[in-house]
Amino acid sequence: MFSKTYLHNFSISLIHLDRERKMSLGFLVPLLLSLAALVFVHGQLQTGYISIDCGSPENFNYIDYDTGISYASDGAYIDTGINKNISSKYAYPNNPNLALPLSDLRSFPYGNKNCYTLAPTGGRKGSLYLIRASFLYGNYDGEDKLPEFDLYLDVNLWSVVKFRNASNVVTTEIISAAVSDTVSVCLVNKGLGTPFISALELRPLNSSVYSTEFGSTASLVLFKRLDIGYVNGTGRYSSDDIYDRIWSPYNSASWDMVSTSSAINSNENGYKAPLQVICTAAMPHNASDPLELSWTSDEDTSKFYVYMYFAEVQQLEKNQTRKFNISWNGSLMFGPLAPRYLYAATISNSEAFIGKEHRISIYRTRDATLPPILNAIEIYMAKQLEELPTFSEDADAVLDIKRTYQVNKSWVGDPCGPKNYSWEGLKCNYSVSLPPRIISVNLTSRGLSGMISASFGNLSSMESLDLSKNHLTGPVPEFLKELKFLKFLNLEGNRLSGYVPTELVVRARAGLLNLRVDEQNRCGSGSCKNKKKIVVPVVASVLSALVLSVALIMLYRLRRKRKSEADSSNGEGRPLPSKKRKFTYAEVLNITKNFQDVIGKGGFGTVYRGDMKDGTQVAVKILSPSSTQGSKEFKTEAELLMRVHHGNLVSFIGYCDDGSNMALIYEYMANGNLKDYLSYRSSNSLSWEMRLRIAIDAAQGLEYLHHGCKPPIIHRDVKTANILLSENMDAKIADFGLSRDFPSDDQSHVDFPSDGQSHVETTVMGTRGYLDPEYYSSRRLNEKSDVYSFGVVLLELITGQHAIIRKDESMHIIQWVSPLIERGDIGSIVDQRLHGEFDVNSVWKALDVAMASTTPSSVHRAAMSSVLTELKQCLDMELSHNRERTQGFSEEIYVGSYNSTEMSSISTVTEPITIPFAR
Repeated sequence: MFSKTYLHNFSISLIHLDRERKMSLGFLVPLLLSLAALVFVHGQLQTGYISIDCGSPENFNYIDYDTGISYASDGAYIDTGINKNISSKYAYPNNPNLALPLSDLRSFPYGNKNCYTLAPTGGRKGSLYLIRASFLYGNYDGEDKLPEFDLYLDVNLWSVVKFRNASNVVTTEIISAAVSDTVSVCLVNKGLGTPFISALELRPLNSSVYSTEFGSTASLVLFKRLDIGYVNGTGRYSSDDIYDRIWSPYNSASWDMVSTSSAINSNENGYKAPLQVICTAAMPHNASDPLELSWTSDEDTSKFYVYMYFAEVQQLEKNQTRKFNISWNGSLMFGPLAPRYLYAATISNSEAFIGKEHRISIYRTRDATLPPILNAIEIYMAKQLEELPTFSEDADAVLDIKRTYQVNKSWVGDPCGPKNYSWEGLKCNYSVSLPPRIISVNLTSRGLSGMISASFGNLSSMESLDLSKNHLTGPVPEFLKELKFLKFLNLEGNRLSGYVPTELVVRARAGLLNLRVDEQNRCGSGSCKNKKKIVVPVVASVLSALVLSVALIMLYRLRRKRKSEADSSNGEGRPLPSKKRKFTYAEVLNITKNFQDVIGKGGFGTVYRGDMKDGTQVAVKILSPSSTQGSKEFKTEAELLMRVHHGNLVSFIGYCDDGSNMALIYEYMANGNLKDYLSYRSSNSLSWEMRLRIAIDAAQGLEYLHHGCKPPIIHRDVKTANILLSENMDAKIADFGLSRDFPSDDQSHVDFPSDGQSHVETTVMGTRGYLDPEYYSSRRLNEKSDVYSFGVVLLELITGQHAIIRKDESMHIIQWVSPLIERGDIGSIVDQRLHGEFDVNSVWKALDVAMASTTPSSVHRAAMSSVLTELKQCLDMELSHNRERTQGFSEEIYVGSYNSTEMSSISTVTEPITIPFAR
């Protein structure tokens, strides 16, 4: 049997051979390294890992016996760069502790942006990952000049990579949610030396951990990760840490270390610190002293999130108590806390610590006999995601173009990002709040062959397209005329057949398009080759096309009229009323300034902001040709909005029914929808009073539909995304495309059961999470279906959770909140962003209303009018509470700073604790 040292030294010696010898021994190295792993590695490797030894020879895969992690060469992840080995001065055996992946690297002397594309197994948009990049310069280029370059995750800056000396190993970690099913890690050359990278690792995370108030609008860059009270650890416990974090051992001369050899239960703790980390802790020498950690950041606006790990590692006597509070910069943040024996818990701040100087103090309470402890701590700096990825349809289009024509290898990462580092040959238009759009594609003299890809037609904002001097064949495509913003088109120097679409020739003659095509592609008449005579055939073509278009339009409208009349006769549809509110498509284009400002998207298509002639801002909903919501639903919404008028329903301004172009125009709601406002991405925070007012507004709108309209109307799609907020935060119900009159005019479809409730049988429509389960199973619709959906909305307002909560597995909000209600755990139920500032009785009453509204049987749900009355009482209670508070009364409230899982793991030791809230 080989000795551990021999195998280690032998494998590292092989790693440091030049590339040729490394390649020649490639069959032997994996064998020996695998043998070492089988003998010495404990624990199974985790699934979902991506571990890349950057710069290693192609197909050179091995298992690092120290960690048990399997590393692969990077050829499958990147097409650019040059493989290099570090100088022997910094390699083994001169550096015996050097990690295997750091012995070589990949350098990028060419191109400003070079990117690795990672495709995690089962990865999708929103998946949470820990990504680690490592760099060792080691004078690999013989120039002994330390480079500096930027590291990006997708389109946003991750870190500036710089070195103290040639032997300095720089490692940086980031936790981020994926913006698509792949992840791009990009190195950007900013003129201060050639970028390179030694190792790149990706680890999937449980989506319930490391959450912040920013959600998907920020990433977390590791600042410090400390294994408190331990100084001899390796720092990496791959067989025990499912996230493969690297922990830095840390202790202080003023602290005592305590530990246990017993197993610690972390089943209730999604952060799952490894046993070697959580089984040790530190406490101050003097029991009355606080246990303190401090750090300084570079900027006053830096934002930090801290994750503190606690587990009691000593079996306490009956007369001993360990209880403590936690403060940040002198302000109480958490506590009192009493760690449970051999059970792990993690405490984190739900809102960022902002500033330059930071001090965490953990100090015992007056009734405690033992000093405070801390087992481990992670400190992350929030990195705001200031740039957006390229508009998805544009990105998909150019990726397809890349695949079709095998465009050069420099097309990597995001097409437009980071800003000013777009793909060669592309130009992008950048906006503060909207994704970048591709406006120019220049692929002249690129050796393109085959037909012009239809994907060019999907670049709907393109202003310039140059495909000249290639080997393109086939017809000049008709879809080019659909590019409304096209100002320059060059197809010269190809072998295209057919003629340029007439519309493009007309735009060129009008000076709206710079059109460059070969002579044979200009038009079908031989006289076209004489440029002086080109006007006659062009005008003739235009007139012919115009006559044909008019005829087709008249025929189309006649058929639509007949169909509409037929629909009206059988009760399946009605023509749109009130022509005085009708707009032409040209007017819609003018109102929206050619659809410049996108403010929303849905199954129907896209919503744009617009301006009327009098300056009134409006929202314009355009029906997409590929919409999942058909013209019938569009007409239903327009027709309904014509006849309903209420302060809590969006005001209808008009509609467009111009050929195949259909649009609805209604009042603009400056604060968007409630779903976005409640999300953790939002920088805004709603007080409990404001949440009640929004609920009351929405309830009033629904109560009007149910009881103020004749016949009554059932909305059928009540959800937070369909509750819009005005500039003054007035809430209004929107989106009536699925709404139905109730009872129906066709009484043959209406039943009146013994419970007194009438219902109508209909196709099930609505949104997952908000859909009444009784309606879903029976297809019998009544007004109580809206009551159920509203009850879910009310739960979202109370808890800050989504209707469908996605953690380890999807869970409905009712399933999530029910056990907490049974335990009376109001602190874990209420949205943590309220910071305990609410009247507890008001919240409990609102919870009762929400749960009564969401009972499985509709007969047990209250009518909307009763729900409205109850909510107004909730508001009265909250207003009374606020008046008492402003008059100087002090009260006790629940500390609500724990995540629900963390609260449950601690509350088994201590009763729910109330303390005066510091205001």
